[in-house]
Amino acid sequence: MVGGVFHSVADRYDLMNDFMSGTLHRLWKDEFVSMLGPVESPDPSDPVRYLDMAGGTGDISFRIAEALRSRSGKPVAAEIVVSDINPSMLGVGEQRARSKGLLDGRGLPAMSFVEADAEALPFESDTFDSYTIAFGIRNVTHVDRALAEAFRVLRPGGRFMCLEFSRVRNPVLAAAYDAYSFNVIPAVGQAVTGDRDSYQYLVESIRQFPNQEAFKGMIEDAGFVSARSRDMTFGVVAIHSGFKPMED
Repeated sequence: MVGGVFHSVADRYDLMNDFMSGTLHRLWKDEFVSMLGPVESPDPSDPVRYLDMAGGTGDISFRIAEALRSRSGKPVAAEIVVSDINPSMLGVGEQRARSKGLLDGRGLPAMSFVEADAEALPFESDTFDSYTIAFGIRNVTHVDRALAEAFRVLRPGGRFMCLEFSRVRNPVLAAAYDAYSFNVIPAVGQAVTGDRDSYQYLVESIRQFPNQEAFKGMIEDAGFVSARSRDMTFGVVAIHSGFKPMED
């Protein structure tokens, strides 16, 4: 994984996302968490455990926490682990979690932050009920290894969900999107964060990532079942999901 990217822009990362997407990333993430829906632990006595990989500043995890509270109307005994290879991004997320009272067992759901590589997770097998990764898997050097690790740490019946940039299917819209991506995004990154290189890397990584069908095949190759994808905003992004099979 490219651990060095975005260190210099961690505290402005979410602001830059607003500029790049015209705040659409907020709607994409809301729908992503909505599609995750209620998650159950196979043992009712155990809290539901969520792993948000490449979770950085906590955008997905805070949405999960809010969804848990909204569904029950009260604090929920769940655990959310936010993991990222970039300590600067984690630092921003941890500070936000502290301000929300979600750290050190002071709030429910409980939230913790762990620096880790998606290709070699420090967690035991069959540990989590949900694995989410948003706009992170394309940064992994070996995507197949990250998918294998996601499969390993999920409990049987656990759900894998990924929100990632994808392929615009309409050729005319695709050409316009490419022009915007390569000409506008790096320039805006320089203006807002002073870091053009990280955003030049971002647009190049989007073009190198597999399309919807190819990535769905990779999810299935990792062992997940009921794999599917859903385009959003004409395929600018896609939500991918799959389940770890239940044991016989």
